[in-house]
Amino acid sequence: MLQTYDYPQYDYIQSPEQINGQAVRHPLVIVGGGPVGLTMALDCAQRGIKTILIDNNNTVSVGSRAVCYAKRPLEIWDRLACGERMSNKGVGWSKGKVFFKDDLAYQFDLLPETGHKMPAMINLQQYYLEQYLVDKCYENPLIELRWKHNLISLTQHDEHSDLKVETPDGIFSIEADWLIACDGANSKIRDMVKAEFTGHFFQDRFLIADVVMKADYPAERWFWFDPPFHRNQSVLLHKQSDNLWRIDFQLGWDADPEEEKKTENILPRIKAMLTDPNSKFGKNVEFELEWSSIYQFACRRVDNFRYGRVLFAGDSAHQVSPFGARGANTGVQDADNLAWKLALIIQGDAPIKLIDTYNEERAFAADDNLLNSTRSTDFITPKTKGSRYFRDAILELAEDTQFAKPFVNSGRLSVPTPYKKSSLNSADQADNLFDSDMTPGTNCTDAPIIMNGKDAWLLNQLGEGFRLLCFGDKPTADVSIGNITAKILHIGSDIIDQKGLLTERFDGQKGAVYLIRPDQHVAARWREFDLKKIQQAIKTATCNLG
Repeated sequence: MLQTYDYPQYDYIQSPEQINGQAVRHPLVIVGGGPVGLTMALDCAQRGIKTILIDNNNTVSVGSRAVCYAKRPLEIWDRLACGERMSNKGVGWSKGKVFFKDDLAYQFDLLPETGHKMPAMINLQQYYLEQYLVDKCYENPLIELRWKHNLISLTQHDEHSDLKVETPDGIFSIEADWLIACDGANSKIRDMVKAEFTGHFFQDRFLIADVVMKADYPAERWFWFDPPFHRNQSVLLHKQSDNLWRIDFQLGWDADPEEEKKTENILPRIKAMLTDPNSKFGKNVEFELEWSSIYQFACRRVDNFRYGRVLFAGDSAHQVSPFGARGANTGVQDADNLAWKLALIIQGDAPIKLIDTYNEERAFAADDNLLNSTRSTDFITPKTKGSRYFRDAILELAEDTQFAKPFVNSGRLSVPTPYKKSSLNSADQADNLFDSDMTPGTNCTDAPIIMNGKDAWLLNQLGEGFRLLCFGDKPTADVSIGNITAKILHIGSDIIDQKGLLTERFDGQKGAVYLIRPDQHVAARWREFDLKKIQQAIKTATCNLG
């Protein structure tokens, strides 16, 4: 048990199939009740899909685990009515400092501009995040959480899967039209469908230590290379809620995990850091060790995010090193990408081939994250003397020269990967010249607005379906293709851009029109309203091209 958190125990309840002895077909079953699985359940249910989530445990994650959550996932959770609670509890931050030995080598600001609802990052213990997601799931009548339900076998058919589930009361069967595997890096479902999970492990180990201490240090990300209190290794520090601080110590490949995780060996490392007169902490900071773990990290991904009626998301689909906070943050964006596509297919408004664009877009994003994560890890843990000399030279030069600063890499922090080459995009035409980063395939940036006479935010008006942001004269009607309707939001009447940031960020000065997908990504944009082009773009974005 932890000093700062009491773990909830969720009730195990027999499933109706267990009681009746008959398998029931469900539209969607999600396996895994971590951040990604719970987010997936909320997003799918919000789009009208009746969802069963099974988990082999009945509580939230043990230890703080993932702690850094980026702006884009927070915006997704805000769309699901969880983001404000997370942001209010978490420690918001945007600034970071990188130290080399005794000196400040580099500092950064992830969100120097104003006019965004969500912060660049928050630090929040994973158990709080999961608890808030569970609470929201219990509020939704379309979600059924089944605790202590363990999937033990899977048989796929053309249009559904047969599942064998084990509980404290025995084994029973259920059926699922679609199954989403959110069962983590050691996914058993990958083995069941014989999916490949390839990449490489890094030859290094790290110690995570969560420390309770009352300190007035700023809420910033501090990273040390070769500090005086931990020579020849690296150290990372983050502030969390409840006066809890996360410290990561690089241990090296030769470290013995069994020895290093002993409390009597952890405490001297922390004490050296917090009592070093030359450190940023000063002398004799009092602390208590709350939780610790030893980890070795890897960069791997599944060969295909879809195997028939089985879909992979989160760590079951991709695993990255923790530097850069790309694990859970990336998994939440998997849910954001998948839920609206699955809803259109289940509701009969899009062909089944739309689901293949999930692999197209999210495998592309996973590869981008793996590349950035690998580069960060190689800089933090150089494998040769030559690469170590290069890294140290960069850090020394960065203290006094601008050209070296971009090469400093203590973990390129999580940002969304634009789907710039997605088949769902309608590309800009030669006469569509925009001075804006809101290109097709990019998630929309936020902006403060006035809506119905009250202060509001742009992103809170997007996400329920397709939307048309119209900066010119208001068209007479929404645009529909079959059962899919793109509702118009007119800037000037529906939305008042009082501060001008929305127009500036979307370059709406010349009467621009943006088609926005249900996941708040730009599908297409034009300089003027053209009904036929908009209808064609909706068809393209939903694979409804005949």
